[in-house]
Amino acid sequence: MRLYFVRHGQPIYDPDSLTPLGHEQAKALAKRFVNIGLDRVYASASNRAVQTSRPTCDLLQKEPIICEWAHEALAFDDFKAKDKDGKDQWILEVPEMVRKLNDPEVKKLGREWYTHPHFADTNFERGVKRVDAEVDAFMESLGLRHDRENGCYHIVGDSPNRVALFAHYGFGMAFLSSVMDIPYNVFYPRFNIGLTGVTEILFYHHGDGMVIPQIVQHSGDGHLYREGLTR
Repeated sequence: MRLYFVRHGQPIYDPDSLTPLGHEQAKALAKRFVNIGLDRVYASASNRAVQTSRPTCDLLQKEPIICEWAHEALAFDDFKAKDKDGKDQWILEVPEMVRKLNDPEVKKLGREWYTHPHFADTNFERGVKRVDAEVDAFMESLGLRHDRENGCYHIVGDSPNRVALFAHYGFGMAFLSSVMDIPYNVFYPRFNIGLTGVTEILFYHHGDGMVIPQIVQHSGDGHLYREGLTR
């Protein structure tokens, strides 16, 4: 199975929608996916994610399956931090919080990094556990049971060949780190996803029902270059 995680196009946050450029980016993305083919299309409940998926769905004659749990607002509530002025921001926008994520003592905690006293006044533990539970349920619906203890998946049913999830940057950091079994504090500061960037994950079967996910492309934007939409 191949899973494509897709960030939405250039957004208007209020009201939640896409700019004219964002719509053009979504159309370019659709041309990419119509050549690949998708068995299922999922989208965050956010309008900008649904609008980004729409040209792809139209070309493939599919309807997006809406995932309330992938909404960016939920991710922000879980993974926000106070800046020096006391305003809520994404973690990467707060330099002191980035330093804490990279603290060697935090890294020693591995998957339970969020239990460090640095994060006592945050919702990070709640967020990691929420996303992990949603990811595991999602993956099992695709025929793969997540074995977090051993960092792999086990085949428990038939899987579609190709699936896409259209969502967001902030949510995507938590989603991808969970799918890949890479602690969020390690993954988040080191990866980025551009607008309509496509991250392709191949779930490779190693025999005996064991499956290991491999990122074969991260934040691919060749569709934008092909249509002359890069800046």
